[in-house]
Amino acid sequence: MPWHARLQLDYTVESGRTVARYAHHGPLRILQSLYPEGDRVCHNVLVHPPGGLVGGDTLDITTTVGPGAHGLVTTPGATRFYRSTGPLALQRSHLTVAEGARLEWLPLEALCYSACHAENHLTLALAPGAECMAWDVTALGLPHAGQPFDQGRFTQHLEVPGLWLERGVIDATDDRLLSSPLGLAGHRCMASMFFATGTPLDRTRRDAALDAARAVIDQHPQVKATAGATSPNDRMVVVRVLAPQVEPAMKLLKAVRVAWRQSMWGISGETPRIWSM
Repeated sequence: MPWHARLQLDYTVESGRTVARYAHHGPLRILQSLYPEGDRVCHNVLVHPPGGLVGGDTLDITTTVGPGAHGLVTTPGATRFYRSTGPLALQRSHLTVAEGARLEWLPLEALCYSACHAENHLTLALAPGAECMAWDVTALGLPHAGQPFDQGRFTQHLEVPGLWLERGVIDATDDRLLSSPLGLAGHRCMASMFFATGTPLDRTRRDAALDAARAVIDQHPQVKATAGATSPNDRMVVVRVLAPQVEPAMKLLKAVRVAWRQSMWGISGETPRIWSM
C-alpha cells in the first residue's frame, strides 16, 4: 500500500514570538517547537516515520511564513527514495514567505537508491520584503556500501516562479552525465543552496552574499574545485557543489549558512539541535 501524506505548517507572530502550527494527514509530523535563539526564531524538525518513499508514495508539504515571522525547518535524517517497481515516488514542497518574513529550509540530504523512480519538487513564493535561505542535497546510491546508483531515474525540480527554475533528470544509464567531465564527473553528491528575496538586493548586499560564500568555499579544500557561487539575477545568490559523498558537501553548506546569517541578517549561526544527535 502506498503512503499519501500531507502536512500544512504555518508560522505566525503572536505577542512578539514566532509560533508554529500544523495539520497533517498520514505519516508526516512536526516535533515540538524549539527556541534556542529566543522568541524571534522558531526551529522545527519535520519527521516522516516510515523513513523513506517507495513507488507510489507521495508526500505533500506546504509551509507558510506569516508577516514578520522567522521559521527554520530541518529533518532528523536523510529522505530515502527506495527501489520502485514502476510507480513514481514524489515529494512536493510548497513554500510561501510573506512580507518581512524569513524562512530557513534546511532538510538533510535525499538518498536515491538504485532502481528508484523518484521526483523531488520544490517551489518557493516570496512576497516583497520576504527572504529565504534554502538548500537541496542529493546523493546517488550508496557507493561506499557497495550499492551504486546503476538503475533508476531521479527528477529534481527547484523553482522560484518567474525568477528561477532548475529542473534536471538523472538516469542511471546516462554515463555521459554521470561520468563525463561535462557532467557530474564521477561525483555522486550534488547540492544547491540559495538565498532568495522578494525585493531586489542592492549591490552591497548581493556582493556581501557572494563574497561570504566564496570565502567559505576557499576554506574547504575537499570541494573547492567543484563548488561556486553565482547571482543569476538581482533577487538570488546560488551556491552549487559536487562532491564524491554527502559529508563534504553538507559541511560546506552548513558553513555558508552561518556566513549568510551573519552577513545578510546580522544574527549568529545557531545550529539546529537535531544536527548534533
